[in-house]
Amino acid sequence: QVQLVESGGGLVQAGGSLRLSCAASGRTFSRYIMGWFRQAPGKEREFVAAISESGGRTSYADSVKGRFTISRDNAKNTVYLQMNSLKPEDTAVYYCVADRYNWRSYDYWGQGTQVTVSS
Repeated sequence: QVQLVESGGGLVQAGGSLRLSCAASGRTFSRYIMGWFRQAPGKEREFVAAISESGGRTSYADSVKGRFTISRDNAKNTVYLQMNSLKPEDTAVYYCVADRYNWRSYDYWGQGTQVTVSS
């Protein structure tokens, strides 16, 4: 089992950048596919990005491709989401997720961190 704690959210102007971090508990972090989802007010939760166990493979939603970068540091049990060129439509609660096998369905979720992009 793994517990996830996100940090790094906040308020930023359009065009700005933020880096989210997600610290995971447990000794088997490197065995998990890690990812990020987000949920905007009144909208369904949506996939943002994912990274393989070793970090060698990544996947992104079309809406963030070229602007967001997911990475991980297995020595620190941490996954990151670097968000550049932020837009007001990126405003959402961002959730860190983990799963042993699936890229789109995740067993473990963090509590979420709010990102607000002002225009």
